[in-house]
Amino acid sequence: MKAIVQDRYGPADVLALRDTDRPAAGPGKVLVEVRAAGVDPGVWIFMTGRPYLVRMAIGLRRPTPAVRGRDLAGVVAAVGDGVTGFRPGDEVYGCGESGSYAEFAVARADRLAPKPANLTFAQAAAVPVSAMTALRAVRDAGEVGAGQRVLVIGAGGGVGSFAVQLAKARGAHVTGVCSGAKAGLVRGLGADEVIDRAKDRFDRGPVRYDVIIETAGDHPLATLRRALTPRGILAIVGGSYDRGGLLGGFSRQMFRAPLLSLFVGQRLRSVGAREDAADLRELTALIEAGAVTPAVERTYPLADAPAALRALGHRPAGKLVVTL
Repeated sequence: MKAIVQDRYGPADVLALRDTDRPAAGPGKVLVEVRAAGVDPGVWIFMTGRPYLVRMAIGLRRPTPAVRGRDLAGVVAAVGDGVTGFRPGDEVYGCGESGSYAEFAVARADRLAPKPANLTFAQAAAVPVSAMTALRAVRDAGEVGAGQRVLVIGAGGGVGSFAVQLAKARGAHVTGVCSGAKAGLVRGLGADEVIDRAKDRFDRGPVRYDVIIETAGDHPLATLRRALTPRGILAIVGGSYDRGGLLGGFSRQMFRAPLLSLFVGQRLRSVGAREDAADLRELTALIEAGAVTPAVERTYPLADAPAALRALGHRPAGKLVVTL
């Protein structure tokens, strides 16, 4: 089968389209014929091996598996022993285990769900990692409820675009922070107000927010806390994935915010990705009800997956997707 693989860490130039063996569905797993695969910062991290701590988990010299990609949408080709929820021909979406920038990918059955009926494969592939992360930020870390004022920083990005919609679905008054070029997109997603990050300081106005969901990864904690109510919640999603060093931009999320939270009235929380079929099913219900719609800026054919990863560094509006 054709797949995007890499033999060493580095920029998108290390990726190549090659013939490789088709994976097999082992016990509890599903073989999916991939129709589309999402592009997200996790793919960039595995490609570059930065921050360097990630290499302890996926390989010191080269990443394992060698095929890139996580999000996928496609058709079930085969199921392994013990899988009862899916059968060949089912349209599914979720997170691949063997790498999804390939004609076929293996996924754990508990990380797949039926594809939303009202989405194309390309739209569905934009959902899993980013939307599940946003769901955790809004529902779990942020505890967003009706009538709250919620600020989403990075509202025009992959996670942020879903966070805006999920917060609105829970009845919040949502303000999005984004570049001026993405303001129209963010308003279209349902934001009540939009702040141009280049022109206005969200921490200098009279409004204080009950919840801030920070997806941009580069604001000092002092700045974020100034914009919070005294008992507000800060949910930090990821970090600056394009930095080097052992932890890159993740030290604020992993250490400084949780430590500071012990001494202040505000709750400063870290949000990480979790791949879970129950969350996918919750998202499916919202998508099919019209409350959430993935924002896809552009699709790329499989051979152009390296170009999609390069474009990710330019902060696209919404999501990028690789199609097969």
